[in-house]
Amino acid sequence: MTQTPLQDSSATAVPTPPAAKKIPSERLHHGDTFVDNYEWLRDKESAEVVEHLKAENAYQEAVTAHQEPLREAIFQEIKGRTQETDLSVPHRKDGWWYFSRSAEGKEYGIQCRVRAADTDDKIADWTPPAVQPGVEIPGEEVLLDGNVEAEGKPFFSVGGSAVTVDGNLYAYAVDNSGDERFTLRIKDLRTGELLPDVIENIFYGVAFSPDGTQIFYTVVDDSWRPYQVKAHTLGTPVAEDVVIYQEDDAAMWLGFELSSDRRYLVLGIGCSEYSETRLLRFDDPAQELTTVISRNERVLYEAEPFLLTGPDGNASERILLTHNRGAINSMVSLADPAELARPLSGQDWVTVVGHSDDVRVNGAGVTSTHLIVSIRKDTIERVQVIGLDGLGTPAQEAPVEPAFDEELYTAGVGGSDYEAPVIRLGYTSYFTPSRIYDFVLPTLEMPAGELLLRKESPVLGGYDGNDYVATREWATAADGTRIPLSVLRHKAVKQDSTAAGLVYGYGSYEMSMDPGFGIARLSLLDRGVVFVIAHIRGGGELGRHWYENGKKLTKKNTFTDFVDATDWLAASGWVDPSRIAALGGSAGGLLMGAVANMAPEKYAAIVAQVPFVDPLTSILDPELPLSALEWEEWGNPITDPGVYEYMKSYSPYENVRTAAYPKIAAVTSFNDTRVLYVEPAKWVQELRNKTTGTEPIVMKIEMDGGHGGASGRYVQWRERAWDYAFIADSLGATELLPGAGLK
Repeated sequence: MTQTPLQDSSATAVPTPPAAKKIPSERLHHGDTFVDNYEWLRDKESAEVVEHLKAENAYQEAVTAHQEPLREAIFQEIKGRTQETDLSVPHRKDGWWYFSRSAEGKEYGIQCRVRAADTDDKIADWTPPAVQPGVEIPGEEVLLDGNVEAEGKPFFSVGGSAVTVDGNLYAYAVDNSGDERFTLRIKDLRTGELLPDVIENIFYGVAFSPDGTQIFYTVVDDSWRPYQVKAHTLGTPVAEDVVIYQEDDAAMWLGFELSSDRRYLVLGIGCSEYSETRLLRFDDPAQELTTVISRNERVLYEAEPFLLTGPDGNASERILLTHNRGAINSMVSLADPAELARPLSGQDWVTVVGHSDDVRVNGAGVTSTHLIVSIRKDTIERVQVIGLDGLGTPAQEAPVEPAFDEELYTAGVGGSDYEAPVIRLGYTSYFTPSRIYDFVLPTLEMPAGELLLRKESPVLGGYDGNDYVATREWATAADGTRIPLSVLRHKAVKQDSTAAGLVYGYGSYEMSMDPGFGIARLSLLDRGVVFVIAHIRGGGELGRHWYENGKKLTKKNTFTDFVDATDWLAASGWVDPSRIAALGGSAGGLLMGAVANMAPEKYAAIVAQVPFVDPLTSILDPELPLSALEWEEWGNPITDPGVYEYMKSYSPYENVRTAAYPKIAAVTSFNDTRVLYVEPAKWVQELRNKTTGTEPIVMKIEMDGGHGGASGRYVQWRERAWDYAFIADSLGATELLPGAGLK
């Protein structure tokens, strides 16, 4: 049985952490036996397990009770800087402008629309209407009020929505448990009535066919892997829904989208190393899928079919390929569909964007007039556009890139419509709140295009970005590799080795920790914490090589890079080396577990959010959610003894050792399907068994949340306040700097 979390009820009692009973179970692979005393905690249906988790919460509440005033202060700072009654910039789709509203005191957004107009002035037609927070505009329709939908539910999240081309039907998928399985419903926007068609247990993403008679959706298998794309014909029984495609390879992920011109259904099948695209042309009477490049060629690519008008004025079918064939950082090519019938080695593709060792091509798409390319250069995500006239010929236009002023920023395509003369861009930096731009695509009259600022998200409470400083610094790894760091601080912090510091990292799946504004983070900076984002190997900041050198049998570079980043901070002159904390979530939680074992003495506190700290146990069981999909990231320890041995050498749970561990908080959710709660539950037990120190090790578990925690915005703010209060308290950084904080 689990011990009671408190020794007694007296005010001065020292809380006793819950001690789960030990039930040894053996895991045998490749001649190696691992004895796991806590695997029994995996049974989430067990009343004893639930009792233990509740005891963990009670213990963490007792240990951190003194942080409650600080948590409340940070929550009020987040709330006080947020314009609670606000709205998004309307985006146009077909004949309507769509946008969302938020209202003070309400947890969830309200999805709305208003009719668009068409005139002879295309730029005017694509200029969003002037909408004001809290003010309804004539003709405004509510599509979905999340607050109404969430009423009486423990959790609420929308996993996808779609509208028919004629604007009459609205489909939306809702999750009320946090397990990322959604229920799809369809509303007739002319009457407000729901259609009888209800589809249970679908995954993210929905789309209507161009004629509005069918809706496409994805289904997951027992291991939570999306493996089927299905089509439901409106008005027919769900049991008769047609499987468009089923992917049986347990290591491949399946998704779909409509091509930009909506002539094709595009199926994307792949892992992190290679992929396959299959196309279904809507006007094909046979309704047959065609494969662009077989997965057997081991090419990682995306394909976009479109019509390209040649010099003779005739439109020809072309396939836009963003691929890594002979190009580790990827490139963009054009292919005639007829070429795809030939062996790959003999196919003739036309280069549109060539390969560069310094530029990572992330993706490409088209409008009716331009190619839109997303690239990453010098760690920064950027957007370039190229006119379709002359594409792939010597007459191809030079790329045009919208220009921004800051050194460290993120600019990405936030949406585009095939016929629009503009593309929507999102822009942010560490201290510039999110901006929405429309970029008018270049023309002969305006060859550089034009950036039109549509909105900068308001930040209240007297926020002034000039109070803060962001710099690019570099740490040096033991092998000489230079690791980029983003160093954020309040301008009042002095370089006298007395401040507190926090190092954040992720470093997996080629995910880049791009510059972005965060209201909650200001509460730490205002308390004098120097915040370092470590752009470590395994991420994508410096191109595909950066990722390749931090995965599989080079994964430990991710962990040592983080420690090297910590050493840079300790020696920088900004902080007291004894006042450094570490933060990371999911795969970044694995990072937290690894560095806790490698260098516990370097950290005063570690916060691991939904931490993947028992990776070997999870990946060895392909029946567990998403496990087989992880083989391309970590290797396959089931079949490869070398991978097994390497993973075992860094798996946080299996490498907890006798050492003085710092304060550690594992934050998780009971219904998380990506990183099961059992991983941190086992980990904290083993940490308590082995630590020689006296610092508390706690687990905070959200019993109603999923991988992203709880669902409402106020609840999410309180969760972030909990994490940051734990860090600030552990670092002795609880007081605001003079003049800092809400004004």
